[in-house]
Order: sequence, then structure tokens, then C-alpha cells
Amino acid sequence: MVAQNQELEASYWVKTRSSLDPAESSFLSWTGKIYAFIPGEKRTLLFKMVGMSVSRCIPTEAGCWDFTSRELTYYLNPETEEILHRWDNPWTGGTVPVMHVANNPVQGHFKGKFPAQVDDESTTFVFDIFPTYPNPLVENTKLAEYSPQPTYQAAELFKITVPTTDLFNLELPSVSQLRLSWDRIGQWLPWMKMGDRSGYLIYSAYGRKVKSFDELPQLLKDEINTRVPLYKKAPKSFLDVEDMTSWLYFQQNLDAYLAGERFPLPAAEEN
Repeated sequence: MVAQNQELEASYWVKTRSSLDPAESSFLSWTGKIYAFIPGEKRTLLFKMVGMSVSRCIPTEAGCWDFTSRELTYYLNPETEEILHRWDNPWTGGTVPVMHVANNPVQGHFKGKFPAQVDDESTTFVFDIFPTYPNPLVENTKLAEYSPQPTYQAAELFKITVPTTDLFNLELPSVSQLRLSWDRIGQWLPWMKMGDRSGYLIYSAYGRKVKSFDELPQLLKDEINTRVPLYKKAPKSFLDVEDMTSWLYFQQNLDAYLAGERFPLPAAEEN
């Protein structure tokens, strides 16, 4: 069967991205590489990465769900694949602390229709997202050397494929398998201290849904168990706070960054 474009109800996206069971925390895990792309220069592999998301969907009314999640991504030495705690910037000659991704929370609302390409074996959701908004760091002149651009702009390109039989099986609250392809084009991260230097980062990653915390990569399990147990479970309810981003996390934890503390900062398990 040739793949057909269909508009699917939100419930199908909920059981893909997370679960129809609001008591369940669902896990995605990904690995990949991050490159520097600078006009006129050869590509540079800066980091490998490994990351995870733990999420929950909570029904609010017929056909509507609150989505709430937490995300971690670690920047790794591209040769040894060990967690980087300090990075030698080859363009500036400086050495800076590495501020890993610790986004708590990342949230949204799922309702309406979701486009998908459906065939007998697999269904693929495709999302091309281009976030653009005022840079929250530019208002502080002290942060100019870290992120002076007035506008934050990026491209996030997702392809998420699941078994069609799982998706349309009404007895399953969540698909048993998921394959994720994620590419991102974005600005230099503030902690890299690149200032207004031309160029940007290209992320290339792939991932999957895992059945439980125990199936995450060992590096992530070790970090979560010892430093950030908050990320073992999704929030119990939708949180009335702003979504966390790498830019806001940098802004909120600038003093710890300047003091050379290890990131992500410890985060205790939710009571």
C-alpha cells in the first residue's frame, strides 16, 4: 500500500508521543552529533550527544490533553563519548563550563487533527517547526558576549514513525515501538561564549521510545540516579510555569556557570 496522507485525531498522536494512560510516564531516548557550520570553513564535529524525555498526557475534556514533560541532553566528547564538563573553544581560545540541557518543564496542549503518512506497516508524523521570538538574554547587557542576537531563531525537523497496527489498536494506550529522526539548525549556545561570531549549529539525531526508565542508556540512568532524580518521572500535572529552554536555563543559572559549577545542577525527586 502506498502511504496516504491522513488527518488523525489527537488521541493517535497522544499514544505516539506519550500514552493515553495519565498514570504512566513515557520515555523517549536519542543519540546524535552536533556540528559547527561556519561559512567558508569545513564542517567541525563539536559534540556527540545523548538525551531523553519523560512525558505524561492528561485528558482535560473530550479530544483534548495537557502534555507535560522533562528533557535532558548531554554534550559528549566526540572521541571518547564521555560527558564534557568543560569545553575548549577552538575559535576564541577560551575554556568554558558546559551547560547541558535540563528543560523542566516542556509542555503543550494536544487537540484537533494531526497530519500523518499512513501505510499498512508504518505511520509517520512529520513536524517542521521554526521557532522565532525575542532573545530573552539580549535585555541584559552583561550577557552580550554570550548571546547578543536580538532574535532567537531555529529550525526543528522531526519525523516520528510507529507501527500502524499499534496505532489503530484501541486496546493499546501507547505504541510499542517508535523511531525518531530529529535535525536542528540553531544559533550558538549561550554557554559557548561565541558572541556575534558568524555560524550556527547543526544537530543530527535519531531515537526511539523505550518501555521504562531501566531501558535508557546507562549514562543517563547514572546521571538521573545520582544527580537529577527529578527526571525519573514526568510532572504529575500540567505546571503553571514558563517552558524551560537552554537560553532561560542559562539566564537563571548564570552565577553557577560563572562559578564553574557542574551541570546540570542537582534536581531532587518530586515529592
